[in-house]
Amino acid sequence: MNKWIGTSGFQYAEWKGSFYPEDLPAAKMLPFYAERFNTTEVNYTFHRIPAPKTIANWCQLTPETFRFTLKAPKKVTHFARLRNCGDTVDYFYDVVSGLDSRLGPVLFQLPPNLKKDAVLLEHFTESLPASMRAAFEFRHESWLNEEIFALLRRRNVCLCIADTEKLETPKVGTSDWGYLRLRREDYQTDDVKRWADVIKEQVGKWSDVFVYFKHEEAGIGPKLASQMMELL
Repeated sequence: MNKWIGTSGFQYAEWKGSFYPEDLPAAKMLPFYAERFNTTEVNYTFHRIPAPKTIANWCQLTPETFRFTLKAPKKVTHFARLRNCGDTVDYFYDVVSGLDSRLGPVLFQLPPNLKKDAVLLEHFTESLPASMRAAFEFRHESWLNEEIFALLRRRNVCLCIADTEKLETPKVGTSDWGYLRLRREDYQTDDVKRWADVIKEQVGKWSDVFVYFKHEEAGIGPKLASQMMELL
């Protein structure tokens, strides 16, 4: 199993002193980060589709072994709510495919008020580019049942296992790779070990696992990610 472990985002001034050197300019944060972790989850793409020059810059600042996981545009998940947005998805994927080997999964994080609609999800997943590694984070509990899990399995689409204050996703595998978003701010060493054990249980089932700790001002995320790397 390939293990991709990092944080959600990397360009945080509040991490200076705890993770980044105090005098490190923002433009040098990505290469500094990429020397220590092999992946990051990018929220920027939720707000806007990046320009090709931005994609080229990300490639220039990271090794080929680095992976960018991208949050799908809110135009798809929150405005269109998965309906009639195939052109946007295709354009987005065409642009970010410029990352080439550095392109990791695309996360479709659904709004909390979007309730289960199996027909909608089936139509949407059927329309996704065949080469896209897609993951879904459901934030309304109505989605979290076997009908939806079976639908995802048929498409080899990943159920994002999210550990949040509001909702805990069942530890269910729906694809041949895994995706964990560990969002709590109070993880202790035993908590990280527990999640490491969850991942170890999937050896032989998952070819890859992507794990992201939350960004928070205290700068704990990089420390937790480092702990996870040591445990795995």
